[in-house]
Amino acid sequence: MLNWALTFLIIALIAGLLGFGGIAGEASWVAHVLFVVFLVLFLVSLLTGRRVPPV
Repeated sequence: MLNWALTFLIIALIAGLLGFGGIAGEASWVAHVLFVVFLVLFLVSLLTGRRVPPV
């Protein structure tokens, strides 16, 4: 998930440098959404992660 967010961020940066404003805006929005989803899933996995059973 984080890899996809970084990929779309790089696409947005390259598109922005080349002057493709629409594509850059959409790619940065997708990167932002994917990063937020990654953070939410990461926090959920931290809270509900593996717990050591009591001995």
